[in-house]
Amino acid sequence: MALVAWGLDPPLVIAAAFLLAPASAEVFMVGDAAGWTLKYPATWTDGKTFVVGDSLMFMYPADKHTVMEVGGADFRACNVTGNAIGTWNSGSDTVTLDKAGQRWFICSVGPHCSLGMKLLVTVVDATAQAPASPLPSSASFLSGAVS
Repeated sequence: MALVAWGLDPPLVIAAAFLLAPASAEVFMVGDAAGWTLKYPATWTDGKTFVVGDSLMFMYPADKHTVMEVGGADFRACNVTGNAIGTWNSGSDTVTLDKAGQRWFICSVGPHCSLGMKLLVTVVDATAQAPASPLPSSASFLSGAVS
């Protein structure tokens, strides 16, 4: 096999190829079974990783709640009259996480935001790879040693 001739271990090379393959986008139902309601759990994002291309699905009674994307200051103050980045009110809304960074969402109905209907997600860029680890020493051809 050509990989062996180059001094590379085929299973190692194949495993590395799978690690570099992009993952598929994931759809997260905000609040899981509770949905986007006053029973929305404040710890819902714990242990989740949100990646560019993923989506948030907000499910809620349309006559009782909304989804409003705001900036950080409006999020912290629960300012529902501030500069909205986006608003949704269908009861079944999907928001694509299209760039890395923080995204802030609140419910703009009455005191719902101050009662805990607010969501902060940090989106990471999956294409920003960590530095590659060095190849095994058996790959001396990379250092210019050719026999």
